[in-house]
Amino acid sequence: MSLKRVLSLRTVVSTSAGLTFSTACFVAAAQVASYLAGDAAWLAILVAGVLTLLTAAVFSELNGMFPSAAGLRLYLSKAFGEKFSQVVSLLYMLVITLVVGTETYVLGHVLNYAIPAISPLIWVVVMLVVATAMNLRGVNIAGAFQDFFTYGLVASLVIFAVVAFGRTGIHLQAPLATNGLGGLFNAVAVGVFLFVGFEWVTPLAEEVTQGNVIPRGMFLAVGLLTVVYALFTMAMTATVPGALRQTLLASPTPHLVFGEAVLGRTGVWWMTLTSLAASVTTFNAGLITISRFMYASAREAVLPKWFSQVNVRFATPQNAIISLFFVGLAVSAAVFFSGRYLTLVLMGSAMESIIYAVGAWAVLTLRRRLPDQERPFRAAGGNLLPAAAVIVFGVLALGVMLQNLWVPVLLGLAALACYLYVLYAVPRLKALQAAERDAARQARAARRRPVSTEAAAAADAPTD
Repeated sequence: MSLKRVLSLRTVVSTSAGLTFSTACFVAAAQVASYLAGDAAWLAILVAGVLTLLTAAVFSELNGMFPSAAGLRLYLSKAFGEKFSQVVSLLYMLVITLVVGTETYVLGHVLNYAIPAISPLIWVVVMLVVATAMNLRGVNIAGAFQDFFTYGLVASLVIFAVVAFGRTGIHLQAPLATNGLGGLFNAVAVGVFLFVGFEWVTPLAEEVTQGNVIPRGMFLAVGLLTVVYALFTMAMTATVPGALRQTLLASPTPHLVFGEAVLGRTGVWWMTLTSLAASVTTFNAGLITISRFMYASAREAVLPKWFSQVNVRFATPQNAIISLFFVGLAVSAAVFFSGRYLTLVLMGSAMESIIYAVGAWAVLTLRRRLPDQERPFRAAGGNLLPAAAVIVFGVLALGVMLQNLWVPVLLGLAALACYLYVLYAVPRLKALQAAERDAARQARAARRRPVSTEAAAAADAPTD
């Protein structure tokens, strides 16, 4: 059974943006500000957004060539071969799933700050259950849910920033002071985390109403995110009194410090509800896209066939969605009790930069290998743009890993696990799939084979 084409541009934009919106993004925004002097965080976010637009062009070209729920795995397979694509795409999916743990950790601190009597884990379970239920009912329902929360979240952040400037005035301290090229580099490298996962909307290629919806949606989402993040971060660092500035930059809940400084307890509750909305959009959008990627991978025997089962009534990959619920719950609990949330923020930033560099490299490779392949969208500037993306994001990934040596160690271990899985498990899955196809083909042939005259006469003969 195939997926349904029901998603419009509005939902593609909200899903692409919603994949990046999370409570952990407030921590990343504060980290960006901590690398820069004065209130120049907006500049680093703007640079990160422009670089991400270059990547949106790269993924738009790839998506136009191969519109499939397999997304990244298919692109890399066409460019570099099956094993490489399987290892990289599984590693990326694993890291994105782990980043959910960061989201849960930060959300737990938010809820403890606002409602100490209620365990944060209860809220985590409730949100995962709601998002899972919405996704099981169908992508059109999950899409409407995503539209409501994403656009509501955008409005909330913009309005609060305007309120903050209105109550305290705009007191920017050296808005262009970057603390040197090193400070700007580190800030941009972490700023990439603010856009992590926007391109995961490409697995929805089999469910959009028109072929050009996904490229347009990614460009609009990145532009919207850049403006909202820059405005909110500028308000957060410019309107908080100097005595609280260092507390804000070092806190796992900087937006709550910001909210309390602007509107007192009302601000705390405003930011708490904003955190809940951000977490819901992340969980929901993650379930929508990663479940489609798992469905496509299972369909191609990269994951067990069980994950490719589609609910007949709602046309959703139900087993993939249900499994993501339990994986998300386990990872969230592990990060919550270990407290290593900043390491995962940096892992997400590094992995995103690696994927952007590899995606741009794939565009260059496919232009050489498949020059006559139809390209509904082609990144402008010839080979200059993707070549620049390879270099820039490769350097950014290296810079992030040098900030925390646990990042390359953990990424290396995860890559090794994915490689061993691809080396030993995937061939067995493909052999099993081939055997099932052969058995089904033989069964169909047996049903079509004519019955011999002697056999027919024997079957019609009377028996004692």
